[in-house]
Amino acid sequence: MPEATTHTTDTADATQAMRTSSLWRDTLRRLTQRPLPVFGLVVVVLLIVAALLGPYLAPFSPNAIDMSARFATPSLEHPFGTDNLGRDIFSRVLYGAQVSLKVGLIAVGLALTVGTLLGVLSGYLSRLFDEIIMRIMDVMLSFPAILLAILLIAALGRGVESAMIAIGIVYTPIFARIARGEVLSIRDQEYVNAARSIGVGNVRIVMRHILPNAMAPLIVETTLSLAFAILAEAQLSFFGLGVQRPDPSWGRMLLEGRSYLNQSVWLGVFPGLAIMLTVMGFNFLGDGLRDALDPRLKK
Repeated sequence: MPEATTHTTDTADATQAMRTSSLWRDTLRRLTQRPLPVFGLVVVVLLIVAALLGPYLAPFSPNAIDMSARFATPSLEHPFGTDNLGRDIFSRVLYGAQVSLKVGLIAVGLALTVGTLLGVLSGYLSRLFDEIIMRIMDVMLSFPAILLAILLIAALGRGVESAMIAIGIVYTPIFARIARGEVLSIRDQEYVNAARSIGVGNVRIVMRHILPNAMAPLIVETTLSLAFAILAEAQLSFFGLGVQRPDPSWGRMLLEGRSYLNQSVWLGVFPGLAIMLTVMGFNFLGDGLRDALDPRLKK
């Protein structure tokens, strides 16, 4: 009898894995049928390439000072011009992509991990635990995101590491609420009750049956949160709380160049364009994933 139960469970797991693979193939096909998600995907891929290959593509060191080339206009030698210290803006934008992507991935990864864990525990365990966790999340959500991040950095100290932790904490309640809502809608489904009735443990039920079916909205939220995390890092660096000089960051470049915009507008144009295109790319990709993963739009 135990062998039959194990065989039934393994067969169900294999069937579910095949359905999941088919779902993602169908999602990718529908995602690439619309121009805006494709544009977002292209922008995200270019950002990743710039972050990974920036040190090899940059014609100059991002912190190399050349006072004889101060405020040089965009040219073949300096495609984006130079700043008030003669540093090549194109090289600094490429290195800034590395910082932005690193902060976004680590911060959102932290929020996704902690938020999903809290949301799953809140939705699956006792009502008392649910009330405690969700009230804490409500308190965190009552603060404006950038204000809460500034308060956390004030406690942790300035720097890119503190910015990553602060942004991760700020976005944790969003993932916790999404995960909790999905768990509440899945935990009483027939296949979960069937697994429970044959003696499958809670950990296996969560890992094999609940989490895979709750991943679609979490993936969409991850994509959208990456855009806002990159924007939040730029804001914090503009306020002087994130990346510190002389390291390049898009927000830091806007801060350092704002005093010279009247004479050298490119000091703000190119870092601003990098931020705008990155945020648009992740938003378009997130919207495309949301529509592609929505079962009501499959027809």
